[in-house]
Amino acid sequence: QVQLVESGGGLVQPGGSLKLSCAASGFTFSSYEMSWVRQAPGKEREFVARIMYGGSTNYADSVKGRFTISRDNAKNTVYLQMNRLKPEDTAVYYCNVFHQLHDYWGQGTQVTVSS
Repeated sequence: QVQLVESGGGLVQPGGSLKLSCAASGFTFSSYEMSWVRQAPGKEREFVARIMYGGSTNYADSVKGRFTISRDNAKNTVYLQMNRLKPEDTAVYYCNVFHQLHDYWGQGTQVTVSS
């Protein structure tokens, strides 16, 4: 079955960096678009970034120029490099794949940006 396991979150000061990872299994990773979404306390989940199976990417305006999504198909892993972090980036970050008409999510990883 499809499994997504995020890691790499933590507490970081404003202006700092973190790199999130999402290890995927249970499907042909290289053939699927992968996304990162986040959910801040009291807010709905919001799109952060996606990477197509061919490697093209797009980003939410709020993270463009600061975050970079990438993938390693040999490792079945998608990454989110987050630079110049702001307090408003504080959220639980999830990776997502839409596979066989079903949305799959990992358990999420907490990112807290605070001094």
